Amino acid sequence: MSDEINKIRSVYFIGIGGIGMSALARYFHSKGVKVSGYDRTKSVLTQELQQSGMEVHYKEEVDAIPKDVQLVVYTPAVPKDHKELVYYQQNGYKVVKRSEVLQMITQSSFNICVSGTHGKTTITTMIAHLLRDSGYGCTAFLGGISVNYGTNFWLPGSAGKKESAGNNTCVVEADEYDRSFLKLSPDIVVITAMDADHLDIYGTAEAMESAFVEFSRSLKPGGLLLTKSGLKREKDLRQPKHLTYSLQSEKANAYARNIRMKDGSYFFDVVINGKVISELELHIGGLHNVENSVAAITVANYLGIEDDKIKKAVSSFKGVKRRFEYIVRSESIVFIDDYAHHPEELRALIHGAKSLFSDRKCTIIFQPHLYTRTRDLADGFAEVLDEADEVILLPVYPARELPIEGVDSRMILNRMKKEKKRVMSKEELIKWVDQISEFPGKKVLITSGAGDIDRLVQPIKEIIEKNLGY
Repeated sequence: MSDEINKIRSVYFIGIGGIGMSALARYFHSKGVKVSGYDRTKSVLTQELQQSGMEVHYKEEVDAIPKDVQLVVYTPAVPKDHKELVYYQQNGYKVVKRSEVLQMITQSSFNICVSGTHGKTTITTMIAHLLRDSGYGCTAFLGGISVNYGTNFWLPGSAGKKESAGNNTCVVEADEYDRSFLKLSPDIVVITAMDADHLDIYGTAEAMESAFVEFSRSLKPGGLLLTKSGLKREKDLRQPKHLTYSLQSEKANAYARNIRMKDGSYFFDVVINGKVISELELHIGGLHNVENSVAAITVANYLGIEDDKIKKAVSSFKGVKRRFEYIVRSESIVFIDDYAHHPEELRALIHGAKSLFSDRKCTIIFQPHLYTRTRDLADGFAEVLDEADEVILLPVYPARELPIEGVDSRMILNRMKKEKKRVMSKEELIKWVDQISEFPGKKVLITSGAGDIDRLVQPIKEIIEKNLGY
């Protein structure tokens, strides 16, 4: 760890409620550093940070910020003209992006860095869980909340005496947005996908793919590169130690075989370069999560973790909040919430739900995230959403962006071929959900998106349970 990081006694976060920023806030807080920050809106995450002793405010104003901080950390999602950011930049404070802090923290550790346009949060969390549950130990910076531990950050030794508190291994979700992952120094690189995304940053799909190629080449000498089989630019993703993984393709170095499904769980074997780890059990939904587990198991096997410990950890893995998360499971309705906000993530989500619950009508409520992503990927969204039985679109969640003329949820709706489709406001949606109990037949209801649709999950759950008589 950098000596510079060790000397910091006070730090301020602009955008502290972000999933990656909150993990860093928890890191500093665990070290006894005074942590405070700003976020635009109150959330479950910011409330948790406040309850643990961090100061958070929600109004963008210079008078409210501390003036005695040694380090200011901001997320690229914060506008450049943010009043607090501008004040710190113009008054001689050390102001850095989140990626630069991760770079400082991980300079001297053994780093497992998981990247990709989708799948990375689940695989990162799986790897960190395998290391923690097995007693191998790790520091974890996750892009989601682990259901097993209720957090997106932990230090080695968190699992108790059986885990090595001295382990210098760091598991990091490597974010491609704003080229942040190029700041890291990985000993193991995992690349899950390179589909077009963040074109507001990269301009073209080719430029984004080139960033992933560059990331693969940032691997330390002797390190392991693990990539999903069949990626674009695969010929450019080369390292002396290079393995590929897949769901079932025997052309990959690691894959699953003998997959069986029972009661929403998967039973399978994993083959890694001819070695078989048999009778694995995964109790979270979606075949894509079997493939994700192949990647995580391959990393754990590479680190020398015993097969029995791997099998136990996979069986006990409860998933990531908002990744194919079951909210309600009843005879008449299954309600799933998911973070999917890219066409390929939605494809995996819809396919997973329809394969697990093939006898049920599948309705998805999708909130598009960002005007630029909606504009750039409208055709892909329309094609994938057509695979559901019914689609409800909420208005676009703008996040850091200003509206773009002609870009809204109807841009997706008008490209869809399905008849059962509509755009609703949040208020209209809540009224619609209240009628669900009157609909005939068994149903799967999915909420999906990376904006604030998660705030509707609890109200929807309460309405469903009321109508079910819970």
